[in-house]
Amino acid sequence: MQNNSPETVIELSNLTKRYDDEAGVYDALKGVDLSVKKGDFVAIMGPSGSGKSTLMNIIGLLDRPTKGEYILDSTNTNKLTDRKLANFRRDKIGFVFQNFNLLPRFNLMQNVELPLIYKRVGARERRKKVIEVLKSVGLGDKAKNRPNRLSGGQVQRAAIARALINNPSIVLADEPTGNLDSKTGIEIMELLKDLNKKGVTIVVVTHNPEVSDYADRTIIVKDGHIQKGKMK
Repeated sequence: MQNNSPETVIELSNLTKRYDDEAGVYDALKGVDLSVKKGDFVAIMGPSGSGKSTLMNIIGLLDRPTKGEYILDSTNTNKLTDRKLANFRRDKIGFVFQNFNLLPRFNLMQNVELPLIYKRVGARERRKKVIEVLKSVGLGDKAKNRPNRLSGGQVQRAAIARALINNPSIVLADEPTGNLDSKTGIEIMELLKDLNKKGVTIVVVTHNPEVSDYADRTIIVKDGHIQKGKMK
């Protein structure tokens, strides 16, 4: 059933990020406004130095803005302590990275269940959830395999499973096809698109126009500002 008035998951208001280092003082983001609604599929693009990575880090709660407000899932993240912010990040955001970031000595079951261990979820419930999410990404029969026994595409699918395990408000994917060949990259983007059709909110940060084509909206970051993006 369609929601005619979808709730806003991400709301950035007049966001500025200022850095002060050996190179001097500069604003990586300059008064950014951005709204993402539940069920959106958004791509963020921009050249090197545009502020794209800074925006990603703030959306992912890996960094805080210097000025402005970030509301995530109706919570003002500016007001959270570092500890509460870490827990909020764990529960609300699923990360998918270009380099996969799976632990090589652990099998897929152990890798995917890590966020649940941090939440102190019991072993039986963890196992049930991990098997379900591995099946959802086509890896139901690979739970006992270590990453080095899998293809790059399978490893990225496992990373997506780990991102989904806590039922996050958004999945934030940073160059999710960057280390994959073209065919496997298409498979991963099709998987993300299918998840989006099931209601998962996805934000992809990419330099690849072919990746952004899967999004419903593309946001262009340039010189710390959001340029007018394209809608489909």
